[in-house]
Amino acid sequence: MTILNILHSPWPWYIAGPVIGLMVPLLLILGNKSFGISSNLRHICAACFPADIPFFKYDWKKEIWNLVLVAGVVIGALITVSFFNNPDPIAINPKLVNDLEGAGINSFHSLAPTEIFSWAKLFTVKSLIMIVAGGFMVGFGTRYAGGCTSGHAIMGLSSFQWPSLVATICFMIGGFTVANLVIPYLLKL
Repeated sequence: MTILNILHSPWPWYIAGPVIGLMVPLLLILGNKSFGISSNLRHICAACFPADIPFFKYDWKKEIWNLVLVAGVVIGALITVSFFNNPDPIAINPKLVNDLEGAGINSFHSLAPTEIFSWAKLFTVKSLIMIVAGGFMVGFGTRYAGGCTSGHAIMGLSSFQWPSLVATICFMIGGFTVANLVIPYLLKL
């Protein structure tokens, strides 16, 4: 198997998981840094909108490494989509295919089904609820929990932080509830 074949196909969990997990000791050993993505919004706001708001009055330049990390994630995603895109359809559980077809979604081999996420559907009640309400809940939840899923589930759990365990359990309960109760209801609108 060539390098290109490896890059074109999805990596199994037992390889991708440890690679992501190795970020934790790498960041701790090399610079005593904590991994997390959501804190970057605060850094960007502090850098771009200097105001007399106490929450944004800190030395954001000390956290520039985190902004570089997020820029690397974005650049890596763009490179992957541009050069290593897998042309095969996304493998989906047959039961989920039946559920999606029952809800009127036939483009389920896309990460963003056009029946929900398209310019034509953007201003429908269904899309506005999913985008605006979902975005608000994610933003509020991230701030309320003191971090996002990557910060709590990857960094917090690996460093045995009790609040991260509670936050991760709540993230999972919320995800299961929305996926199994809220989304099926919204798809029927």
